[in-house]
Amino acid sequence: MVSKVSVRQANRARGGPSSSSMNETEEMSESLLQHVRNIGIIAHIDAGKTTVTERILFVTGRTYKVGQVDEGTAVMDWMEQERQRGITITSAATTCFWAGYRIDIIDTPGHVDFTAEVERSLRVLDGGVVVLDAVSGVEPQSETVWRQADSYKVPRICFVNKMDRIGADLGRTVNMIKVILGAKTLVMQIPIGQEREFTGLIDVLENKAWRFSAEIDVLPEEIPVPEEYRNQVIAQRDSLIESLAEEDDEMMTIYLEGRSPSVEQLKAALRRACLANRVVPVLCGSALKNKGVHRLLDAIVDLLPSPLDVRPVEGMDLKTGQITARTAEERTPFAALAFKVVTDPFVGRLVYFRVYSGKIKAKAQVYNSAKERKERLGRLLRMHANRREEVEEVGPGEIAAALGLKSTFTGDTLCDPQHPVLLESIRFPQPVISVAVEPRTKADQDRLGEALSKLTEEDPTFEMHYDSDTGQTVISGMGELHLEVLLERMRQEFKVEVRTGNPQVAYKETITAPAEAEGKFIKQFGGRGQYGHVKIKVIPGERGTGFSFVNEIKQGVIPREFIPPTEAGIREALARGVIASYPVVDIKVVLVDGSFHEVDSSDIAFKMAGSIALRDAVKRAKPVLLEPIMKLDIFSPEQFLGDVLGDLDSRRAQIVGIDTQGNTRVIHALIPLREAFGYATTLRSLSQGRATHSLEFRHYEELPRSMMEQIVKADGRLV
Repeated sequence: MVSKVSVRQANRARGGPSSSSMNETEEMSESLLQHVRNIGIIAHIDAGKTTVTERILFVTGRTYKVGQVDEGTAVMDWMEQERQRGITITSAATTCFWAGYRIDIIDTPGHVDFTAEVERSLRVLDGGVVVLDAVSGVEPQSETVWRQADSYKVPRICFVNKMDRIGADLGRTVNMIKVILGAKTLVMQIPIGQEREFTGLIDVLENKAWRFSAEIDVLPEEIPVPEEYRNQVIAQRDSLIESLAEEDDEMMTIYLEGRSPSVEQLKAALRRACLANRVVPVLCGSALKNKGVHRLLDAIVDLLPSPLDVRPVEGMDLKTGQITARTAEERTPFAALAFKVVTDPFVGRLVYFRVYSGKIKAKAQVYNSAKERKERLGRLLRMHANRREEVEEVGPGEIAAALGLKSTFTGDTLCDPQHPVLLESIRFPQPVISVAVEPRTKADQDRLGEALSKLTEEDPTFEMHYDSDTGQTVISGMGELHLEVLLERMRQEFKVEVRTGNPQVAYKETITAPAEAEGKFIKQFGGRGQYGHVKIKVIPGERGTGFSFVNEIKQGVIPREFIPPTEAGIREALARGVIASYPVVDIKVVLVDGSFHEVDSSDIAFKMAGSIALRDAVKRAKPVLLEPIMKLDIFSPEQFLGDVLGDLDSRRAQIVGIDTQGNTRVIHALIPLREAFGYATTLRSLSQGRATHSLEFRHYEELPRSMMEQIVKADGRLV
């Protein structure tokens, strides 16, 4: 009989925070950095990230009611849009306690349109929990977030979720992690039963087994390892030790000496290998039924890093110009990175930041080294989704939010004014889709600018500009869903009603051949005139390299002070190309010659000369249009494969490969973004609603000549 013991009693038994000991636990957690875990929950859409987070909050006693994504009651999905759609749109931060450890959690979106939320979260986190669907395995966005975690060298563990669903297969999912993600997996658990009969787990390291209750609020019951699983457990443990010995020197010594390692030795070796990103521990369970969540929490505190386990953050010392490291200690100068800006309807503009070194108190003065200006902190808040808890100070390893930082944006560094440092900022992908918007009424027009300004502050992948040719405001984002959500937020949160045009592709222009040109700006007004003269050479760059400027002027030909204005004029001209006024990219510009006038030359004259030279050179360099190419992954029952492939052929798609997952075919293709508009509706029609797909920006590619001519005829607008 399973004991009717609540999960909160379990947390107290492990040393977690009961209501009477919460203050003591918080003091211990904040004073001992080794008892802090900053983690992100990352995965493909619908893998169960938010459900995992909700169960963690419930098990640790942070919430007293189980939040349900499908019912719109999830604590972490607090935005109205998230609750209506049943998906995570914005990353949400919270804090909970388990076994004397403080766990700061960021629950991230899974849809590719909101990949910026994952990017900025991984930039400031120490560890990650990758949630995978036991039926679908490694899905397209799983691969994307994995690569993002790789780029920031974030140690992670995998939680294979939904083990109680029909078709769940832990072995297949683990194999996909190895093959697709290239990770060395160490399976920590063996499930007891399969699919609907999934009733328990066996811990391979500790040789212990647990049986789950059908009731969420009842603790798993420890039971002897079932007889039929004992040989499998022994074999799995031997395999785990052998694999671990290959990655850890201490375990290798024990293994070669023929000794049997203790559980503590195994955990220590596993932790070292995990922190070094050499192995990925794999756990399993069903978050919806609260199966395996307790063991996941144990793995988070046992295996993922504390702020002391990660490399000290590096930045540029602005006094010396040298690279300096800031260690996670209170006595070191304060340094933090702002990674998120939110407009809170109740308290105003909130800036989320991660403290890397030192500590800071509320109302203290800080230096924004990116903007080169001092700012004063207002209140400091520890966030629980959209709820706020005021704190007096924050120290190294903590994630907090602050009021009062009017000039601080995503990626800015906040530091001690006496010890200025500039940390590496956060890189975000460029928008690939645009739509024109115009207010419905005069009142909407007054509010539109404010709404767009606040949304661009919050979302680095959302851009806006005014098109002087059409008189329209154009907004750009990462996909149709991204723009749809932002437009709905404008209506709901900012009370702005707008009309929208058809989606437009964010084309780019580039050159395909080198060319030379000169620019002269000579004006005489009777008195002092304007004189600027430059000669430049343009060279095609590699795809994705953007713009580079090289000064090859010999000393004295053009005074040094006129070089920056010349480059500024060139950059300004790059914003509108010569084919259809799209930005020019992947180009190298070399300033080779020019002349100046002792009296008439000025910054503005050389800026204009640079702009004139650039446009003339691009015209001579065989310019072409580039279109965004998307990575398209389609999951379709086999019976619809022919129809889906035929439709892709008509959309200029390139089939990269076709895989099989049970009775499902997975089609990997590259498709021009223009051809992908409205694809979700077409795919539902072709497959009777049974096929799904995901789109992700991959690269820019030259547009076919015939289509380029259509766009030119339309004066830069889609036809």
